[in-house]
Amino acid sequence: MTGEINIAKSSVLQKVTYWTATGLLAAGMLSGGLAQLSGAQKSAEGIIHLGYPVYLMYILGIWKIAGVIAILIPKFKLLKEWAYAGFFFAMSGATLSHIAAGDSFSEAIASFTFILLILISWYFRPSERKIMSDKI
Repeated sequence: MTGEINIAKSSVLQKVTYWTATGLLAAGMLSGGLAQLSGAQKSAEGIIHLGYPVYLMYILGIWKIAGVIAILIPKFKLLKEWAYAGFFFAMSGATLSHIAAGDSFSEAIASFTFILLILISWYFRPSERKIMSDKI
């Protein structure tokens, strides 16, 4: 009986971890994507500071919003994998861009935090949101 309780607790903890990380990731990507699409001054200044053309922020904004939709809606497992990969590439690129621009770690902490949220959300996602099960 204690084994069943431990499995249930583990399952609940996994779901809470997944939805907490996914919720924070989705909120951050959505707000960032909307700010980029709206042409917010701070977004434009940030992208120029890193050495990128302003039009890139509009492309990233569209991809972020599309990625949020992909990770939140049910089904479309392959699309979810692509969204997680895209988020990872965007945020690791942002982190490395801050480092290359000579920014302090505090300037790169947000993008680095998103990398952690991406990895946590991806790792703890429910089996019905995975392409392959653990069974081989």
